[in-house]
Amino acid sequence: MTTSAVSTLLSNLRTRQATSPALIWYGDAGERIELSGKVLDNWVAKTSNFLMDELDAEPGMRVRLDLPVHWKTLVWVLAVWQTGGTAVLGDGGTAAEVTVTDSPEPDAQGTVVAVAPGALDLSFPGDLPAGVVDYAAEIRSYADTYVSEGAPEAAGAALEVHAATASAELSGTVTYAALPVKAEDGSAEVLLAASADLPLVLAEALRIWAAGGSVVLTPAGTEPGERLLASERVTRRLEA
Repeated sequence: MTTSAVSTLLSNLRTRQATSPALIWYGDAGERIELSGKVLDNWVAKTSNFLMDELDAEPGMRVRLDLPVHWKTLVWVLAVWQTGGTAVLGDGGTAAEVTVTDSPEPDAQGTVVAVAPGALDLSFPGDLPAGVVDYAAEIRSYADTYVSEGAPEAAGAALEVHAATASAELSGTVTYAALPVKAEDGSAEVLLAASADLPLVLAEALRIWAAGGSVVLTPAGTEPGERLLASERVTRRLEA
């Protein structure tokens, strides 16, 4: 099998952008989390290994991401793609084998993985229903490198969006071949994604990373101030 465009993107993050910021998160409590390209790739690798070893991931496995715009959400999308699965956003379509959520319920589809929103959380804050897997408690034990078993089929479904979105590209069913992960002409931007929906954020983040730029994320409803824009050297704002 040939190398996939997603694998190429991750390879560039850990080599060409190894020490420069790729993803910056400002949380509700004002915390700032900065992930270099290498650190972002490490998180994706850990999550990919978690998918393979803990959840028996295989190509075509459907993983429903019941998560808001967040740096961990982007990590999960990339990990699903690295293992050849289908990331499902919103309710609809065929039932998912795995549900990844920050609000675990006992009746969620398939195996349920609880994701703690705090970057430094060592476990999910609160009691979990029986059988729910605690991502924060498990993830740090997994290797931060991932050995791919081959590229996913170009015509395979990388993403299913069952919700309204401002993204023209990442809506409905999107194949691996259609993902916007190829570098385009232009300089590397620092993109601020504020109050935009997840598919739109994802589409723009892929473009930014392919060009060697950075993505700055803030929670929905948060209005970044001029000080943040100046300190992060934001060149473009993405809004719904």
